[in-house]
This record gives sequence, C-alpha cells and structure tokens, in this order.
Amino acid sequence: MTEPTITTPATPLISESSDLQQALAACRRSFLTTAFFSLFVNLLMLVPAIYMLAVYDRVLMSGSESTLLMLTVITIFLFLVLGGLEWIRSRIMVATSARLDEHLGERVFDAIFSQSLSSGGTAATAQPLTDLLQIRQFLTGPGLLAFFDAPWIPIYVGLMFLFHLYFGVVAVLSMLLLAGLAWWNELATRTDLADANRESIEATQFVQRNLRNAEVVEAMGMLPRLRARWSARQMQVLALQSRASTKAGLIHALSRTYRLTIQSLVLGLGAYLAIQKAISPGLVISGSILLGRALAPLDQMIAGWRGFLGAREAYGRLDTLLRTIPERAARMSLPPLRGQVTLEDLVIAVPGRNEPILNGVTLAIQPGTTVALIGPSAAGKSTLAR
Repeated sequence: MTEPTITTPATPLISESSDLQQALAACRRSFLTTAFFSLFVNLLMLVPAIYMLAVYDRVLMSGSESTLLMLTVITIFLFLVLGGLEWIRSRIMVATSARLDEHLGERVFDAIFSQSLSSGGTAATAQPLTDLLQIRQFLTGPGLLAFFDAPWIPIYVGLMFLFHLYFGVVAVLSMLLLAGLAWWNELATRTDLADANRESIEATQFVQRNLRNAEVVEAMGMLPRLRARWSARQMQVLALQSRASTKAGLIHALSRTYRLTIQSLVLGLGAYLAIQKAISPGLVISGSILLGRALAPLDQMIAGWRGFLGAREAYGRLDTLLRTIPERAARMSLPPLRGQVTLEDLVIAVPGRNEPILNGVTLAIQPGTTVALIGPSAAGKSTLAR
C-alpha cells in the first residue's frame, strides 16, 4: 500500500505561552515545595559525615559509651526524618504528574482528533498521548530529583573547604570533571536519540495505518512486503538506540569509576593531612563521605540523561501540537434534534474540480425513517451521508 506522507506542523511565530507551558506553570507551587523539601533533605545528608566526625574525634578520644549511645539515637532519628522527607518529595511529584494529566489529558485528546480531521486521516496518531505519558514518567522518576539536589551541592563544597583547602579544591575539580562528562553525554547522545525516537514513531504509525486495512493487506498478499518495510525501520531504530546507549554507558562508567576512585583517594589525602596534624582523624572519613554526596547528583544526572532527553523531545512535540491546533471553542448545549431532514437543490463542489460532486439533490426524510444510499462507485454517496 502507498504510505501517506508524514508532515510535521510548523511551529507558529506566536510567542505566547502554550497550553503545555500554562499547565506546568499551574504546577509551579508543587515544584517550589519539592525544592523546599530538597533543602532539608540535603541538610540531613550531612548526618553521616557529622556522626563519623563526632565518633572519631569525641567518642574514641573520651571513651564515653553514653555519648556514643546518644549520638547513635539522634542519628537514627534524623535518618527516619530523612526517609519521611524523601517519601514526601516523591508523593508531591506523583501528585504533580497526576495534576498535569488532569490539565492536559482532554486537551491533547481533542487535539489528536482535530489533527486527524484536518489532515483527512493521514496524520492520525496517538503519539501525543504517549508524549504526555513520557513527561509524566520523568516527573515521577529519580532523574528529576537529581536536578532538585544539584543546587545544594555548594553546601557540601563549602564544608569541604572548611575541613581543609585541599579537600575543597578536589571537590571543585571533581565537580567540573563530572559536569564536563554530563555535557559530553548531551552532545554524544542527543542526535542519535532524537533520530531513534523519530524513526520509532514513524514505524509505529506505519503499523497503525496498515492495521486499519488488515483485510485488504491479507487478501492482496501484501503482509510480507509490509513486514519487511517495518523491519527495516525497526532495525534502524535499534541501531540508533544501541549507538546512543553505548556512548551513554561508556560515559556513565567513566563517571562512576572516577567517583569511586576519587573518594578513595580523598581518604588517602585525609590520612596524609592527619599525619601532618593538619586535620583531625574524624575529618578523614567525613571528607570522603561529603565528597561522595557532593558528586552524587551529577552522577545521577548522567545516569538518567537518556530519560531527560526523551522527556525533552516529548515536550517539544507536544508543545508544537498544542500551539498549532487551538483549543476547541465551547459550544452551546442544544436539545436533541427532532423532526424531518430536508435538502433542497443541494450542491457540493471541491476545489480543483469543474463538475460538482453533488448537484441539485432534493430530499426529505421523515422521523424514524431508515434510508439506504445506493449508486455506482464515486457517485457521492459518502459525501451526501457526511
């Protein structure tokens, strides 16, 4: 079967905020609340480092078991608070995802049908609903929380400088290196993932279009050819995804390897500084813990970068659709239609054709009457019914 040409609507020149942007703006309070809780989550992430510092510098020096017990009880309590705040953050983002669907679900549904009607069915696709789902999944995933944790990295770096200048320098250099890896990940995978998503969407639409003509495909023996065309596209998708995943996997492996290595090296640096009497023994362990916590958000962002790129692509497609297809105007509710249907000298013509499709049709249909349209092919039966 001849495959219809897929056209992507051009982005209008209007700079006004789209329905998607307005829906996200309506969720702004939830994002601010999540950022507020993220501050306390990251402050409580300091508890392990402070606990180790107190144990090494106070408990071991004094030999006080009561002090150790009290520190342990307080630490456990703070960890429980931390777990509760993490759960609250997660629940807020789940509620935000549901609220976004409430704002946009019906709007996207209507836009899909409007797009199908305006294109004569050639652009019929449910991909925008999938795009909305992908954005919602990103909102509830761990990748977004890493972006909320990243702004609080300076807290850990500042404490590293308070511990010792060398600790702070190592933390800054490590952050710059991981930020460079994240940027490399963006450059290395962006094009391949965008091409893979586009090919995957077109392959899915190809299948959906031909499923509507399954009987014709089977009767004419076209299934092997259609399968071959779909398989060629699917292989292209797999090749692009594999190439992007290989690059992303390499960069993530480098990031994780460096983070584990530098944490161990900081232990060695701390031991050297402790031998030189530049820091206390407790800062040896605490410095390594703080460095690991400072680098964790960047490492998580690199690991979840593919999900971020997918959500960004989905956002772009959905935003273009909602900008191109305006929201349907509210219609007045009318009572159920009653009475007969009457046509008098009906004429229907289309551009580019000299002869009208229907000319001088006069018809009267009484209520409760069943009418059958009979005639040769291309006589205008479907046009009259519409």
